[in-house]
Amino acid sequence: MMASAVTMPIYGKLSDVFGRKPFYLFGLIMFGIGSAISGQAHTMNELIWARALQGIGAGAMMSMPRATIGDIFDPKERGKWMGVMGAVFGVSSILGPTLGGWITDAFSWRWVFYINLPFAVLAIIGVLVSLPKVRAEHRVKVDWLGSAFLIIGLIPILLGFTWAGSKYSWGSPIELTLFIGGAIVLTLFMFWERKASDPLLSPVLFKNRIFNTSLVLGVLIAMTMFGSIMFLPVYVQGVLGLNAQGSGWVMAPMMISFIIGSVVSGQFMSRTGRYRVLAWVSGAVIVLGSFLLNQMNVHTTWSTVVINMVVLGLGIGSLMPMMNVAVQNAFPYSMMGTVNSTQQFVQSLGGVIASPIFGSILNKAFTNKLSDTLPSSLQQFQSKLAGVNPQSLLTSQAQQSLSAQFSKLGTQGHQLYLQLMDAVKASLTFGIQRLFEVGLIFAILCFIGTFFLPEVKLKGKEYFQTTGSSDDGLKSNEHKEKPVEKMNRGTRPS
Repeated sequence: MMASAVTMPIYGKLSDVFGRKPFYLFGLIMFGIGSAISGQAHTMNELIWARALQGIGAGAMMSMPRATIGDIFDPKERGKWMGVMGAVFGVSSILGPTLGGWITDAFSWRWVFYINLPFAVLAIIGVLVSLPKVRAEHRVKVDWLGSAFLIIGLIPILLGFTWAGSKYSWGSPIELTLFIGGAIVLTLFMFWERKASDPLLSPVLFKNRIFNTSLVLGVLIAMTMFGSIMFLPVYVQGVLGLNAQGSGWVMAPMMISFIIGSVVSGQFMSRTGRYRVLAWVSGAVIVLGSFLLNQMNVHTTWSTVVINMVVLGLGIGSLMPMMNVAVQNAFPYSMMGTVNSTQQFVQSLGGVIASPIFGSILNKAFTNKLSDTLPSSLQQFQSKLAGVNPQSLLTSQAQQSLSAQFSKLGTQGHQLYLQLMDAVKASLTFGIQRLFEVGLIFAILCFIGTFFLPEVKLKGKEYFQTTGSSDDGLKSNEHKEKPVEKMNRGTRPS
């Protein structure tokens, strides 16, 4: 996640200069190499470094598709095709984990990585044969120093968020050093970008209200998703009592509704050329879905969980592709890669940052509630459970180990074990409810943020002869188009 996040803006900028094809190919090759090494790994450190190689390739593969849609279709057409891209993501999110689990059980975890290789070869052939060749004719100086500043500044901050609350406390000297050191380097990066002749992240981007609002909404959506659904499989397994395999399917209802929301919103934008009302409605549906999740408790049924997930999936699926189209429509065609990758980069950061924060909230709320819930006969076990990750108590191995330990206490052992698991269940419910509350707060902020999103009517085929930039995106009738620099689109379909 860290390797893909820090490389996305770099790929976006370079692809605007040299075209998408070489970086798509580079990303596929690096991902394939990383997959092959991951499958051969014999130590955890080898696997970690191999996954970093995969991330370097994934950064290109994640940032190129939306820019490629922009190379081929005008903004008005992009709505439905962004919806199709969202549907692909939804289907993959359902089939991928299921297929991966089956491969691991039937063969070996190593084949989860090896199976990537033939698909990577097929994708490379497809890119070589059919990907449009698009690159700028004017020479541009690549901002290598800015790229170095960005990577050196982001990595310690992302490591800090990854380790905070688990490996180190939030206020530990190591955490403070990582955050402060990274912030200093990123400050240097911002000063450098203002002076660079051709900056990696142009300050011009941040003068556009559509772009700035979409970045904020992207972070809020990521935080809402993590706050609402990151630990939902834990809730289903630990509170509702489904087994691990059953809890793995909990995302399916949301992803199906995500697909429907993406396709419907894409068609709406393509037919009307508008998106602001769609943003308001989508934001309201996200709030409704988050509110419904917030009402769940220890007595909630599986069917209720499914309905709540469907509502949330419809809202998120409708809003995410809409933001992509709105941002692409607001900038010149020559900045397509930079704009897309920056938007996706910031959204990825939201997910990376949210993960440890919500994990800390769950662990702290679980521990505090458990101390109040444990009966007096089990208080002696409280010190042993302090600081334990509640998710680790839900595995069949952990529960079998606990049951075996209690069986040594004689006839009362099994009864004490059941009392302990009841206390764990109640405490886990309390902790996850706190997560749903935080997720609801981010959902409300996201809904409020949609009212600050300016609307510029989506352009048709004239987009490729004009810029999509407005002074500030304040009013659509103030939008002025200027000639775009001549581009060589090669094989771009008419």
